[in-house]
Amino acid sequence: MSENIFDLIIIGGGPAGLTAGIYASRRNLNNLIITKDIGGQASTTNFVENYPGHEKVGGFELMQKFQKQAEGFGSQFKYEEVAHVQKTADKFIIDTVSGNQYSALALILTFGKTPSNLNVPGEKEFAGRGVSYCATCDGPLFRNKTVAIVGGGSAALESADYLAQICKKVFLIHRRNEFRGEEVLVNRVKGLKNVAIILGKVIAKISGEKFVKTVEIEDVDTKKKEELAVDGIFIEIGHSVNATPIKEIVKVNANNEIIVDVDCQTSETGIFAAGDVTNIKYKQIVISAGEGAKAALSAYKYIQRIKGNKEPIFDWGKK
Repeated sequence: MSENIFDLIIIGGGPAGLTAGIYASRRNLNNLIITKDIGGQASTTNFVENYPGHEKVGGFELMQKFQKQAEGFGSQFKYEEVAHVQKTADKFIIDTVSGNQYSALALILTFGKTPSNLNVPGEKEFAGRGVSYCATCDGPLFRNKTVAIVGGGSAALESADYLAQICKKVFLIHRRNEFRGEEVLVNRVKGLKNVAIILGKVIAKISGEKFVKTVEIEDVDTKKKEELAVDGIFIEIGHSVNATPIKEIVKVNANNEIIVDVDCQTSETGIFAAGDVTNIKYKQIVISAGEGAKAALSAYKYIQRIKGNKEPIFDWGKK
């Protein structure tokens, strides 16, 4: 096992992590971004309409621009999953699932959140065979077919809006009697002729043979069940933080979100965090990007201090 040494390691390749890479590189820090994919949740959004400078842009396209800019300034990338993080006297050591080891003087945690599961019979069995957690990624596989979407937030509504354009029929199923997403999205989806909205019901079971064929839905109040014939089901019920690799090192709240201060510093000196993985209230691409920039600048100050260097006042870019 060889060790790779960096000034800074960023865990996560979403808006916060990629922006952190841009700013770290511009401060001339030797930085590595370790991530399983590029863009995180942002890359699964069909269209982004509220990012400054872009009236309308695909989420995946926007994240590719982030990545290209980070690489252009000097960020390195490793597409791996982090298994364990430990602190020694003078550095942090990261072990990955694939058996590689990396170390750095400081860390920035930006690994976001992972999709929540329904935890119903058939979900695991048909994952990748009709059960999906990403409409943008897998939607084209269901062109002209019938699908179900589970959820009542903006993500579920966006998925319904997108899938209605390519699917024959879309069932939008939500356990409550009203949606929690943005009003503009609610009104848009309600106006789609091939979207059937089913409120007050939950998924009880997912069935099929090689691929999904039916979902069993249950009324929240009466417990009455019925089957819907579908070719696939998209689960959009939110995301959670997997804090297992770092939970013993930094403090988290009841939702497993990493607690940070105004400078993105965690409870452990030398570890910073940004984006959806933190306890920052609002989860938006532009906010994650801003927090990523702030975390990188805070990490830079920390690294210069422990190196005994005098930090410059202005950022004139990479020299």
